[in-house]
Amino acid sequence: MEDLPSALRDFGLTVSILPEKGRCLVSTRDFYPGEVIISQEPYVCVPNNSLVNSRCDGCFVSRNLKKCSACQVAWYCGSSCQKLDWKLHRLECQLLCRLDEERRKFVTPSIRLMVKLYIRRKLQNEKVIPTTATDNHSLVEALVAHMSDIDEKQLVLYAQMANLVNLILQWPETSIKEIAENFSKLACNAHTICDSELRPLGTGLYPVVSIINHSCLPNAVLVFEGRLAVVRAVHHILKGAEVSISYIETAGSTVTRQKALREQYHFTCRCPRCIKVWQYDDIQESAFLEGYSCKDDECDGFLLRDSDDKGFICQKCGRTRNKEDVKKLASEVKAMSASSGYNQGAISVYKKFENLQRKLFHPFSICLMQTREKLLQLSMNLEDWREALAYCKLTIPVYQRLYPGFHPLLGLQYYTCGKLEWLLGNTEDAIKSLTMAVDILRITHGTNTAFIKDLLMKLEEARAEASDKLLPDDAIVVS
Repeated sequence: MEDLPSALRDFGLTVSILPEKGRCLVSTRDFYPGEVIISQEPYVCVPNNSLVNSRCDGCFVSRNLKKCSACQVAWYCGSSCQKLDWKLHRLECQLLCRLDEERRKFVTPSIRLMVKLYIRRKLQNEKVIPTTATDNHSLVEALVAHMSDIDEKQLVLYAQMANLVNLILQWPETSIKEIAENFSKLACNAHTICDSELRPLGTGLYPVVSIINHSCLPNAVLVFEGRLAVVRAVHHILKGAEVSISYIETAGSTVTRQKALREQYHFTCRCPRCIKVWQYDDIQESAFLEGYSCKDDECDGFLLRDSDDKGFICQKCGRTRNKEDVKKLASEVKAMSASSGYNQGAISVYKKFENLQRKLFHPFSICLMQTREKLLQLSMNLEDWREALAYCKLTIPVYQRLYPGFHPLLGLQYYTCGKLEWLLGNTEDAIKSLTMAVDILRITHGTNTAFIKDLLMKLEEARAEASDKLLPDDAIVVS
């Protein structure tokens, strides 16, 4: 079996060690936007099944499913997926069948993922499943667990989960301590598998992709084609540069992003965005994303606390907003967000909530954008396409600010906008929006996926429809 450096050489990559970062992937040639840097099948993966929602263990689809008749845990959409998964599930099924029905209810996707991890290691050791340089358990062993950084409460949880896994396996060579450490590895290194529109489907461990470090201003993006993890360049990556992706939602202030990274991944980011923390540009960005609006409704300036801490001064027009007024509105927003009606998703309540937020937050506020996103979804569920489009258009400027360049979330928002415009007969606007979507998503998703082909077909249909509208009623088309 060739070693990992030799295998990565074919991709134009090498593994390097950086101070304070550890291992990373570095390019040995130039990569250009849209180019695949590396792709990898999961070492192990599991769909996010629950008591009410299930997906196929093989391809993660949610239609035409049949439950495994023996263990009553795994689901398959057909015989092909069942056969592909059989080498691994055959042993998993035997182990799960030993559990009584009550205990089987506690076998969550996380527990299954860990059980599969040990089964795959066993089957590879026994040569039942082949190993390669990019598919072997030594790559899992090399992943960092961060056990010393985990608080006691989390350690207890891992120990409880490890105890259930140990009960399922009943293998003398495994220990609860080792299993708990592997749970910590999964928490730091596993990836959420999403569909083309970034909706979560399951969880997978991709040991080579996990070597890629985080940046809040990444030069690559991770997307999934089924279960296949695909890393594509979104900027020109020069030979010798480190490849980076984002581990977290990058919409947020530096302080918010840093907190999320410390809590889940146990490191402090020092990317080009994060090194500006507490500089004027960073303070301004935080005030836009998480701060308050100017007292003047026509002003889009950002607010900073005054020196006496009695109010907030608009940095554009100089008006002062009283601290007590802000606190009163903030309390109302907090109270409404915690109310049962808000949580139940009644559209009328969300509209009141959005109206209250507009009085408090800056127009580029993430909180305001998230509420409008919810209103967009609720309007679409009610098939109120005109209102859905109105909310979608309100989110676009915020998306443009939060996700500059080739970001899949911005492309998908243009895609939603274009579909709604086309549905409402605004063909010219739809063409513009769908074109923007194509320009971004062909870079992040590639050009050969079914999703992009469908998007390109929609764009061509919209263009054809627009051309037909330009023809006079009595025009004769000669074929």
